Amino acid sequence: MGKSERKSGLFVTPGDRLGVIEEFTSGSGTYVEAGTVHSNLTGRTLLDTLNKKISVYSMVHGAIVPIAGSTIIGRVASVQNKMAALRIFKIGRALLPDLFTGTLHISDSSLSYVDTMFEVCKPGDIMRARVIVHKNRTYHLSTVEKNLGVIHAFCSRCGHTLLLERRRMRCTECGKIERRKVASDYGKDDAWREKNGDQGSEEDIK
Repeated sequence: MGKSERKSGLFVTPGDRLGVIEEFTSGSGTYVEAGTVHSNLTGRTLLDTLNKKISVYSMVHGAIVPIAGSTIIGRVASVQNKMAALRIFKIGRALLPDLFTGTLHISDSSLSYVDTMFEVCKPGDIMRARVIVHKNRTYHLSTVEKNLGVIHAFCSRCGHTLLLERRRMRCTECGKIERRKVASDYGKDDAWREKNGDQGSEEDIK
């Protein structure tokens, strides 16, 4: 946003640059990253020239987007050696009408050493994570905390549910043993079913 554009009433979306902290302080609906004030919402700017503060107010009643600190639930869309992508469908207790994409890097996945992201999660798994960085409309996630990680997993061979037994994952159908970074309440949180239906295999939620 150039100097000539810095005024009240401008339409902005999450991540849009509003100015630098030398010019404005961060008001409601904004956040500061690397000395720059960004919008946290989809809405309109409100510039308080007297106090040199810039704020953003939502245009959509009840609009919810992930922000730094949000706890989200999502389905693992893809996994690479050092990175996984999640399709976020829930923030806190609120189901989202639209899906957001978050990325989970291996360095933010566990306090314990992990050799590959395939030991953390597999495509189709349901995970609870925390948004740690929101930059350029990309949501960077963490599952380091005990209550974060996989909350429902599916067998990579046959697609049936995996049970947690003594720190290992066993398929209820074919008996395959797998590894995940599980949340402390693995298998107890059925919130994902509200979005994906009450089915028990990976194929049912794709």
